[in-house]
Amino acid sequence: MSTEIVTDIGIVGGGPGGLTLARLLTRRGIPATVYERDAGPDARLQGGTLDLHLETGQRALREAGLTEAFRRHARPEGQDLLLLDHTGTLLYREDTPDPEPGDAPPPRPEIDRTDLRALLLGSLPPGTVRWAHTLQRATPTPTGGWQLHFADGGTAEHRVLIGAEGARSRLRPLLTPVEPHHLGVNTVEGMIPAVDRTHPELAAAVGRGSYWVIGDGRSVAAQRCSDGRVLVHLSFHGPADWLTTCGIPFDRPAEARPALLELFADWTPTCRALIAACEGELTPRPLNALPVGLRWPHRPGLTLLGDAAHLMPPVGNGANAAMRDALELADALTAHPADPGTALRAYEDEMFARTAEVAAESDRVMRLIHSPAGARGVAAFFNGEDAADG
Repeated sequence: MSTEIVTDIGIVGGGPGGLTLARLLTRRGIPATVYERDAGPDARLQGGTLDLHLETGQRALREAGLTEAFRRHARPEGQDLLLLDHTGTLLYREDTPDPEPGDAPPPRPEIDRTDLRALLLGSLPPGTVRWAHTLQRATPTPTGGWQLHFADGGTAEHRVLIGAEGARSRLRPLLTPVEPHHLGVNTVEGMIPAVDRTHPELAAAVGRGSYWVIGDGRSVAAQRCSDGRVLVHLSFHGPADWLTTCGIPFDRPAEARPALLELFADWTPTCRALIAACEGELTPRPLNALPVGLRWPHRPGLTLLGDAAHLMPPVGNGANAAMRDALELADALTAHPADPGTALRAYEDEMFARTAEVAAESDRVMRLIHSPAGARGVAAFFNGEDAADG
């Protein structure tokens, strides 16, 4: 296949960060091309929901001209939260008031990942996203740009290349040898479809937002999505290989669910009912993160954003940080259209400092969640009290 020179700027990865960057750039008259490994926009479910923060994710959407579209999909009520211990004792409750006309925008409304992706895709010129493009490697060109090599044998060249392809970035090793480390926690994700119809009692227990139970070395979290699904996340303290050595056949869900139920034998019946009600695949995942404050030396024409740059514990900051990255990078490229080297240096200096603070806070919250203080420590945190993080 011949090499295709599409636009000056190539973005690898069509998640929230990559698509936000593409929208911001094209809106400012700077064409960009996004390469996404998915076969198409509906190739797979995009996971659960995100709470977009006012000064990060929402700020990026404001600059992208997408605030009204966002509000049509946003669910302030998705911030409702019930926090319990494993006996079913309620320790913290948050009920989000229904918005009134003229109210200020809510600080952290939820939006389904699927809705956010569709919103961003719909804002891009046709052809911006190249689907079914799985990056294999990137190599520098004699002219100072980058050539991308894809799994289907195709190639493309760009003067500026941005890695927005997540935790397992293929571009990160071109900038740093540092790899994500395991956080000592593994998760299993299941799904209950059409919960209001199939399990109304569980729908009532979960409510409009999230139902979260923390016990000793384990937790159960159920989160409502806008399409009627409830995602169920189980977490377990343990080494990185626990998912393969625990003996639970995750690839055979009908056998795995009873084995998982045994691990929660003494927990509140609602937790066990949530696990039993899951249908379809179970997805096991180890939780990993990059070191807090990771930096790399500048390399011409190449940078990273989002999880590729600063993979954090999953406590609600990752997608927001990625979308703020996109805004800062778009601002830098707009300010220095003829000097991408200066633009990327300015972006990286700001991004390194900003995300180091966010990653440190995410790490602290993660340690608190999985500390001996458990559910009561998290409840104290939500109540603004001091809680030892163990």
